[in-house]
Amino acid sequence: MSSEIISIAAAYIIGSIPFGVLTAKIKGVDLRSVGSGNIGATNVLRTTGKLPALITLLGDFLKGTAAVLLCRFFAGGGDMWEGAAGLSAILGHVFPVFLSFRGGKGVATGFGVLAAYSPVSAVIILIVWLAIAVFTRYSSLAALTAYTALPVIAVLMEASKGEIIFLLLIAFLIIWRHAPNVRRLLNGTESKIGG
Repeated sequence: MSSEIISIAAAYIIGSIPFGVLTAKIKGVDLRSVGSGNIGATNVLRTTGKLPALITLLGDFLKGTAAVLLCRFFAGGGDMWEGAAGLSAILGHVFPVFLSFRGGKGVATGFGVLAAYSPVSAVIILIVWLAIAVFTRYSSLAALTAYTALPVIAVLMEASKGEIIFLLLIAFLIIWRHAPNVRRLLNGTESKIGG
């Protein structure tokens, strides 16, 4: 088995590590049965507090970054393989083998992937996310706006075809995972940050 395939498989396992569930469990909380039931930092913030949410955010971010960097180190990298490893890590978060394939939305892990795979894109969409989150206090709307902008940013930056393909796939996956949030935003029942 080639080092590239091993890197992609390892990226999925790394992505599957449920930092939110583990962090909440230390506090005696079953994260999947409280709040929104999501395993990400936003639900951790709502249900267990700021420090556990920060730990979850960092853990989810770093597993995306680690997946890309490990591929770069062990498999020699390249747009195709690093992109595939990054996407695999996000798929691991969204469909984690450790949680019967029921995971989160991939936003923080996606940021982590971008930090290593396309750093300029990561900075730009982080700014977009922060601006929308601060203005509206909707984490989901901030994520939807940021990741919708991602392919456009990639094209404007004249990224390679390989990068654009993987950034499109990453954006599509994360936007698709937010379909229930879109419905709640439209009917006015979406929870705000800190709510």
